[in-house]
Amino acid sequence: MEEELKCPVCGSLFREPIILPCSHNVCLPCARTIAVQTPDGEQHLPQPLLLSRSSGLPAGAAAAPSLEHDTAAGLACSGAGGSAAGGLGGGAGGGGDHVDKLSLYSETDSGYGSYTPSLKSPNGVRVLPMVPAPPGSSAAAARGAACSSLSSSSSSITCPQCHRSASLDHRGLRGFQRNRLLEAIVQRYQQGRGGVPGASAAVAVAICQLCDRTPPEPAATLCEQCDVLYCSACQLKCHPSRGPFAKHRLVQPPPPPPAPTEAASAPTSATQGAPSGGGGCKSPGGTGAGASGGSTARKFPTCPEHEMENYSMYCVSCRTPVCYLCLEEGRHTKHEVKPLGAMWKQHKAQLSQALNGVSDKAKEAKEFLVQLKNILQQVQENGLDYEACLVAQCDALVDALTRQKAKLLTKVTKEREHKLKMVWDQINHCTLKLRQSTGLMEYCLEVIKENDPSGFLQISDALIKRVQVSQEQWVKGALEPKVSAEFDLTLDSEPLLQAIHQLDFIQMKCRVPPVPLLQLEKCCTRNNSVTLAWRMPPFTHSPVDGYILELDDGAGGQFREVYVGKETLCTIDGLHFNSTYNARVKAFNSSGVGPYSKTVVLQTSDVAWFTFDPNSGHRDIILSNDNQTATCSSYDDRVVLGTAAFSKGVHYWELHVDRYDNHPDPAFGVARASVVKDMMLGKDDKAWAMYVDNNRSWFMHCNSHTNRTEGGVCKGATVGVLLDLNKHTLTFFINGQQQGPTAFSQVDGVFMPALSLNRNVQVTLHTGLEVPTNLGQPKLSGN
Repeated sequence: MEEELKCPVCGSLFREPIILPCSHNVCLPCARTIAVQTPDGEQHLPQPLLLSRSSGLPAGAAAAPSLEHDTAAGLACSGAGGSAAGGLGGGAGGGGDHVDKLSLYSETDSGYGSYTPSLKSPNGVRVLPMVPAPPGSSAAAARGAACSSLSSSSSSITCPQCHRSASLDHRGLRGFQRNRLLEAIVQRYQQGRGGVPGASAAVAVAICQLCDRTPPEPAATLCEQCDVLYCSACQLKCHPSRGPFAKHRLVQPPPPPPAPTEAASAPTSATQGAPSGGGGCKSPGGTGAGASGGSTARKFPTCPEHEMENYSMYCVSCRTPVCYLCLEEGRHTKHEVKPLGAMWKQHKAQLSQALNGVSDKAKEAKEFLVQLKNILQQVQENGLDYEACLVAQCDALVDALTRQKAKLLTKVTKEREHKLKMVWDQINHCTLKLRQSTGLMEYCLEVIKENDPSGFLQISDALIKRVQVSQEQWVKGALEPKVSAEFDLTLDSEPLLQAIHQLDFIQMKCRVPPVPLLQLEKCCTRNNSVTLAWRMPPFTHSPVDGYILELDDGAGGQFREVYVGKETLCTIDGLHFNSTYNARVKAFNSSGVGPYSKTVVLQTSDVAWFTFDPNSGHRDIILSNDNQTATCSSYDDRVVLGTAAFSKGVHYWELHVDRYDNHPDPAFGVARASVVKDMMLGKDDKAWAMYVDNNRSWFMHCNSHTNRTEGGVCKGATVGVLLDLNKHTLTFFINGQQQGPTAFSQVDGVFMPALSLNRNVQVTLHTGLEVPTNLGQPKLSGN
């Protein structure tokens, strides 16, 4: 609440707040700092633009002689909390100020302007310089002269919140009402937080408003209707408890709350003109800014035009409180006025009603904040879960790569060992052949060295064959390596590297919706209708195009679709009474149909509660008593149906005859929804009825009259209707006794309670009745 109690100019708690025409509040000392005088150059504007709405005088008539003089002498005095600022920006020839101020006085029909000052404080409010003291004069005299210049010259003030400007009349800032209610709230707030030292415990005593004594006597009573305080003598003389005042309520006058007092140093420092902004101008109430906390009690508000008079009435036209002198002498003479107390209560009620709406929004905002905090917690938890999932996924990739690396290394090792084995085998084989060939060569050389021809010829043929065989062993390819030193294994890791570089989060693919959650607190039954509600789980990312609601037949049969759409609330009518239904729902989108929700079991009512249906009845039918009582405006019979429809079970209802004149023939029974409604019930093939007079009754269907039975109805009689759709029969009762035999058999289909009557009959419907077990024996029927 503290922000509501701070001045928009100085940022501190309000001191002597005044109400601007735009309904915003500002401290009186701060108002002095933001008041703006009309420059002298505006005296040359067209006359209609210079008219002031509040005073009706030319706006520049009382202006200072020149802008330079205004700049030198100062245009306003600073308040107790105001800060001194620099001189006015722009000279007399400055075109920017003139263009801005044109809009101020061209909107005289609204009382507001859009003047944009050239010198602004940090919050956008025009702040005028402190008035310098003329040579040989005191600072207080200079401030007094500045305040008088605000009243005597044409001035305006710009609201620091909405930036709308208003002209000041000849009273200056005294023309604005002081917001004493806000001032009292600020004082209570300061006392509550212990920020006001030396608060006085003294309580002001309310005084009589009509007393001619000096000083006035203390008030003894307060009239709530007149809203006037009386002492004992004036109450007996001016407000006796008789005549027109006999109904007025007199109560004890409410004591005003104690008002805090500020430290004595505050007005002293303000009077001395401290650099922080000392104010010397007096408020309309005669107290300075520092004296707002110096009063010992909260005073009752008085009229600013008649300072000795308290407010007693409220001007509806001007929307302001007024005193009785304002009504007799002032400008409110011909205005619409109302008692102050009555308007006070009315506006309090309006404010309370408006606060209810704000309270509801605040409650929703609190719930929304709780939801946001839950989302914060979910974000934290989900973030940790996703981080753990990401680490696990990356670790899994690293593990898979490590395993694949081991497999590849094993392949390389096997290939290397195979090559080595092949090379070693070839080396060994070649070495053996080479040794054999070398030995044969050396032997042959030794044989050639011998000089014995016969001995040479004995072995030469065998040696030649051996040498040829040895030469044939070195066939083509025998001296070539069987394996290459190069490995034919090539690892293509480029796609994997690209996949690793492209590894990133992608948007979740559109999947089928999750399971809807049934809101059991909103699921209910009424008569033979059921209402189901559901919602999607929170943080559902899959889109939902619609829902499919399925219901069984009430007897444990197969499910069937009863609703397809986007709504999450559905009511199904026309079900069987006293039946148990199972319901489930599923969601679907472009990707497919999601899983079913849990099955909810719903039990319809055992007995039917219904009324006459005003929509389906004939226009001559007159319904009352919450559509439970029916009569007719026509002498002809007219039909009205009930709001329930039956297709299964046993149902019983009664109709009480409230009025029965001139022996009419009302008809009671059941009918289809398409029954003819401008003739007696039972004359067409859509109704099954019993019509009865004061002596006898007949059953009628398709205009066929059967089973005449003695015994009729009169005022106060009760007619009962028993529809047994298990046995497919319809039976009637009068005053607890069965009227004739079972009226109709083989009754099958959907039926609605029905009644036909004319203006001589009035009946009242009673429903929700158990099927009676002690009904009397049937009366014998006639021809």
